[in-house]
This record gives sequence, structure tokens and C-alpha cells, in this order.
Amino acid sequence: MQNIEAILTELGIEVSADKKENLTKKVAENYVTKAEHEKKLGKVETDRDTWKEKAETAESTLKGFEGVDLETMQRDLADWKKKAEDAEKNAQAQLYERDFSDALKTEFEGIKFSSEAAKRAIMAEVKEAGLKLKDGKILGLNDLITQMKEKDASAFVDDEQQKAQQNQARFTQPTNKQGQGGALTKDQIMSIKDASERQAAIAANMSLFN
Repeated sequence: MQNIEAILTELGIEVSADKKENLTKKVAENYVTKAEHEKKLGKVETDRDTWKEKAETAESTLKGFEGVDLETMQRDLADWKKKAEDAEKNAQAQLYERDFSDALKTEFEGIKFSSEAAKRAIMAEVKEAGLKLKDGKILGLNDLITQMKEKDASAFVDDEQQKAQQNQARFTQPTNKQGQGGALTKDQIMSIKDASERQAAIAANMSLFN
């Protein structure tokens, strides 16, 4: 298992020596590894199965005392059942949380964010929104993401807008190189085949179209 420093290094992110200790500390305080999470879930499932088995054993044993006024034993049986039910609910809740997080991670692979901080913030908002997971899909996620884009567009990367900006920057740069040619003419702009490039060139040379 790679530590956070190794992962950052692979991504081309170098952490200065004076900040490595603080980085390691922050990661340890706020995150657990997948292996640790799976270990915790394994213990929860084991506890659930243990309580369930004990409840079933106790119930089977007490059936032999049916008709006998054994209030204490009946109370114990109720306690066993309650513990088994609580363990089951706890296990199901944590398994659901894991499955929801995995599904959300998969969905976010197709979304471009302006930064990792923005991605974490949006992910936290989605988890707090109370959306439901069904058949591996998060219901209502697309609508919620659309609302978030309208609310905070700076957290996302718009591919079309980014391309248009790049093209606009391209066509606003001087084209006169070593005495060869000059600025784009109206005919040259209209002959550009790519629609987005043509629109960017028009936007950058509006004086030609007035």
C-alpha cells in the first residue's frame, strides 16, 4: 500500500520536507485506508452474525420452557434479540455508506473539477443531500450536480468554454511573423471549418463584422 507521499510523487506533486510531517498528520486524522475500512466492516459483520447466532440459540433453548413462567429468561431473550437487531442495522448502515461512497467516486470520474478542494467540497455536499443509492446508481445525482454548477460554476471545468477561451486567445494573438501575412481577414475567418474556432475568431475580430 502506498503512502500519501508516494502517491503525490507519482502525480508530480512534491511536498517540501518541512511540510511532510504535517501532511502525514492531517491525512492520518481525516482519512482511513480502504484496507482499514474493510477491516472495520468485517468486524461489524462478524459482530452482527455473532449476536444473531446467539439470539437464535437462546430462542431455541427457551422453546423448551414454553408455558413456564420464567420472566428473567424471557427478558434475556428480548435483550439478545435487541442486540442482534442493533448489530444488523449498524452493519447495514456501514455497508450502505461504503457502497454509496464507491458509487459516488465512480460517478465523479466523469466530471472535471477546477481543483481537488472543489471536488472534495462538492462530494461532501452530495453526501449531505440525502440522495439514495439503488442498484449501484445514486438517484437524482445528475440533477443535483446541474444545480451545483449553476450555483458555483467555478468549481467545475466546462470543456466547451475552455476550448472557446483557448481558441479566442489563439485568434487574438498577432499573426504577423517575419513579415508573412497579417491579421485574419473576414474571408479567412469565415473559411474556418471548425464551428467553435470560427466563433472564437469572430468574437476576437468583431470590428470586421460591424
